[in-house]
Amino acid sequence: MKRHWLTLAIALCLMTVNKGQAQTRPSPNLVYNPSFEEYRECPRKIDALGTLTIVDAWYQPTAGSADYFNVCGSRDCGVPKNKLGYQDAHLGKGFCGIYCSKTDYREYLQTQLKEPLRAGETYRVSFYVSLSEYSSGAVATIGALFTEDRIGDTVRSVLMNKEIRQLAQGVSQTIASYYEPQVVNDFDYVLGDTKTWVQVGGTFTARGGERFMTIGNFYPASQSNVVDLDSLTYLLPGAYYYIDDVSVVCLGCADEPVAQQDADTTSAASDTNIFQVGSTFVLRNIFFDYDKSTLLQQSYNELQQLLGILRSHPTMKIEIAGHTDGRGSVDYNQRLSENRAKAVVDFLILKGIEPKRLQYKGFGKSKPIDTNTTEEGRAHNRRVEFRVVAL
Repeated sequence: MKRHWLTLAIALCLMTVNKGQAQTRPSPNLVYNPSFEEYRECPRKIDALGTLTIVDAWYQPTAGSADYFNVCGSRDCGVPKNKLGYQDAHLGKGFCGIYCSKTDYREYLQTQLKEPLRAGETYRVSFYVSLSEYSSGAVATIGALFTEDRIGDTVRSVLMNKEIRQLAQGVSQTIASYYEPQVVNDFDYVLGDTKTWVQVGGTFTARGGERFMTIGNFYPASQSNVVDLDSLTYLLPGAYYYIDDVSVVCLGCADEPVAQQDADTTSAASDTNIFQVGSTFVLRNIFFDYDKSTLLQQSYNELQQLLGILRSHPTMKIEIAGHTDGRGSVDYNQRLSENRAKAVVDFLILKGIEPKRLQYKGFGKSKPIDTNTTEEGRAHNRRVEFRVVAL
């Protein structure tokens, strides 16, 4: 049976026949779920491990535990009143919260953009912050960092750029340096407003290929312009900020022509050479907690691509298949692979795909596509696939 990489399928799926006159349109916001309105369940508590696993497209890149608040949330996580302060949403019904701290404790928000940034283009970045009145101080240097690769660490302190340098055969050294966010609030303008939302924003020219955005304070407390304010209640151990309404827009890309599609424009994805009954496609970027079936939000972009295929092919039926590597018992891996496949199906149903179009099955470690003797090979074997059952 022929196996395809989903990235190829997506590229073909997005191809269209260009017809009609060219026109221009405003550049879209490149941020998925920019005001945190899409979520899997209402927030119920302030969790030491964070709650971003329930917010579509967003996740925390460090062990610092970002929080989620929504009108539908519990008393701890409600809007406007919650355990960590009081604030209406800037847009919609939900927002996130992170410590940017007067100490070196840090929390961050991270997301993958809808498309990589283009080299030489100028982008406008904007998001809104509001300081919790329960904080014990305020800071200035909250910003947004754009990187080609996903970054992260297991620390709860400032997120550092750790570069491993090979000094000699078998000898290496880790050099840690502070990240330089492309957009950062002015050092002299302390973000101390607890009543209204304050916009943090700016423009920068992309190097090209930046796909991930991380929001937070990338500077140590000594360089963050930490101030104490009489208006604060000092119930929290640091500077806690609500975050909402995130935007990344290309300023020059709006001038590029966009082909207008006539009503009879057909997608290349409708070509039966691409999707045939029995064809199998590998979902390359589906991530789970270690030894668990909980979908991580790093999977969001790949799941959005699969949703796009199903929505553009409303009669397509698929089977989701889960696979593990060769470690562990047969029974354990069988259960884990089934649960992981089911987690993908549950996500698709939550997003409006009819259950009758979806099946799932676990194969455990019975169908490896690579060696199980190396970590790279095991990573290839830990995968989720979808097979076209009907068109």
